[in-house]
Amino acid sequence: MKEIKIQEVMPRDGLQNEPLFVPTEKKVDLINRLSQSGVSKIEVTSFVSPKAIPNLKDAEDVMTRIDRNPNVIYSTLVPNLKGAERAVQCKVDEINLLVSASNTHNLENVRRTTSETFDNFNKLIDYLSDYDVILNGSLGTTFGCPFEGHIPQDRIFELVESYLKLNVKGITLADTTGMATPNQVYDLCSELINRYPEANFTLHFHNTRGMGLANVLEGIRAGITQFDSSLGGVGGCPFAPGASGNICTEDLVHMLHFMGYQTNVDLDLIINISKQLQDVLQHELPGQIIKAGKITDLHNSSISN
Repeated sequence: MKEIKIQEVMPRDGLQNEPLFVPTEKKVDLINRLSQSGVSKIEVTSFVSPKAIPNLKDAEDVMTRIDRNPNVIYSTLVPNLKGAERAVQCKVDEINLLVSASNTHNLENVRRTTSETFDNFNKLIDYLSDYDVILNGSLGTTFGCPFEGHIPQDRIFELVESYLKLNVKGITLADTTGMATPNQVYDLCSELINRYPEANFTLHFHNTRGMGLANVLEGIRAGITQFDSSLGGVGGCPFAPGASGNICTEDLVHMLHFMGYQTNVDLDLIINISKQLQDVLQHELPGQIIKAGKITDLHNSSISN
């Protein structure tokens, strides 16, 4: 079985939607433990306006206080030039750019059209050319938009090509509000891999309608080997109606482990960190494995022999 890379987005995508501020020291502790779990990348934070995302107002403190594992890429989302300036001062490994395939969602999210956002990316990349930092391009609403509905494949091809012209190292295809279906994922990803064999694709699914893990399996069948996930299944886009949490890291790892895939992630450790996150957030998490346990966790029978 092939190796599947797990990329953890809880510290950014997960926490941005939480109603209560998570103290900096607790964020740092969670990230430090995740760094030892075997995930290949951690999206640590986002350098956005504190007014827009209050739970990420401590971006600099978190980024500079974490203990870095050389085997982990530490990524951050950057919306504009000011954010990029803040990010490079913290010596991030990767800067993640984000644009929506849907113009309407992009306007809701950043008050710019998709075209205007790519114009802004050119300024960012000119600035970042003097720094040793990886660039990743994320494409939101790839599989559907809550305002516009279906996104044509040709639109996705056009925007993937726009990212490739910027020489990004990777492209993340995001199902921002959980509208993807398994057959759609297989069809689109197969075509993208065929058209752009030089591209390095990641899939980012939300489990809004309960199809997240099924979509992962179809992504793997199409040839994708990198997936974003969020500890405990927390997360959701603040600018998209009904966008509940990302696919759950421990649920994803559990499924892949028992199907024979190699992830290099310590399943028991990731379950324990998820339980810690649940204590920090003070509410039940959407993930299933921390409730039910692994399929190998057996129980004593009430019937005596």
